[in-house]
Amino acid sequence: MHTFLFYLPFLLFFVLVAIYGERKIAAFIQSRFGPMDVGPKGIFQTLADLIKMIQKEDIVPNSADKPIFLLGPVIVFVTIFTGFSMLPLHSNLAGASVESGILLIMAIVSLDVLGILMAGWGANNKFSLYGAIRAIAQIVSFEIPLGLSVLCVVMICNSMDLQEITRQQGLYARDPIFLFGLKPMNIEVTQMGGILSWNVIKSPILLFSFLIFFIAGLAEANRAPFDLPESESELVGGYHTEYSGFRWGIFMLAEYGIMLLISFLAIILFFGGWNTPFINIGSFQFAKWTMGSYWEVFWLISKTLILIFLQMWVRWTYPRLRVDQLMTLSWKYLTPFGLLLVFLCGVWKLMML
Repeated sequence: MHTFLFYLPFLLFFVLVAIYGERKIAAFIQSRFGPMDVGPKGIFQTLADLIKMIQKEDIVPNSADKPIFLLGPVIVFVTIFTGFSMLPLHSNLAGASVESGILLIMAIVSLDVLGILMAGWGANNKFSLYGAIRAIAQIVSFEIPLGLSVLCVVMICNSMDLQEITRQQGLYARDPIFLFGLKPMNIEVTQMGGILSWNVIKSPILLFSFLIFFIAGLAEANRAPFDLPESESELVGGYHTEYSGFRWGIFMLAEYGIMLLISFLAIILFFGGWNTPFINIGSFQFAKWTMGSYWEVFWLISKTLILIFLQMWVRWTYPRLRVDQLMTLSWKYLTPFGLLLVFLCGVWKLMML
């Protein structure tokens, strides 16, 4: 309940800020102005768009299967938002400690394909159905390399508990830390903490796992260059073509929600979660000074927002892939490479014994 009370208002506020931020980032990258007229530097443009969207008529096509059509966006949003319940905000949040937390998140979030299929099928529109089929094929395909990258972290950390995985990347890690795998650093580095304890530093193999996780996460969130289900030049608008007003807004809220969730997971699994990046050097206990409940929430959100900025940067930099290129990337490159990383993580773990 604690996490729900935090993440629901945070998600709503994040979407308002992120939409404005993405417009400004896109304008900067592409040498445009972006929102400028509504409020200073256009800061109220997103709020104005929200008010306009809520006021629009909720249209349901006559030929649509109404119960399925209306329930689709609700299922998509609920499944994605439920995933936030497992995320640890700080070290004292006992409710986030679940032995199979990462498995539970992946199981729940994968159910969003049901909502997407209901939206495309219930609209009784061939373009919506094509968009739904594309989205499901894309999500199912990229869930495999995504799961393999997560499996690498689980093998290294010997845990599926997100809170425990985060603790192992902090100042008081119980397990010995092998800095770059060269020699045991169970005393010095454990006392230094900070960035030296993060998974991508102490186990460099996980840096490649993060790259797979990041690429697959973009596809899971239908973000460019993997936004084929919403390819306007071919499908008009994908599985949400027939939706209008607030129901269309639920799909957009879910898209930014999955982007935020993927970023939170990446930070927790690979970049220390709520742990500080600063290290203890002699009498300068930077790691200890920058820890505590409020500091931990700050570090988790700050690192997550940096990753979201990278996702927006990628969107406005690279062109959209073709369908065959999308599937080739998943099945011929990411999946075999993910299997190789799982094997290497097993060898790495044996070497550390």
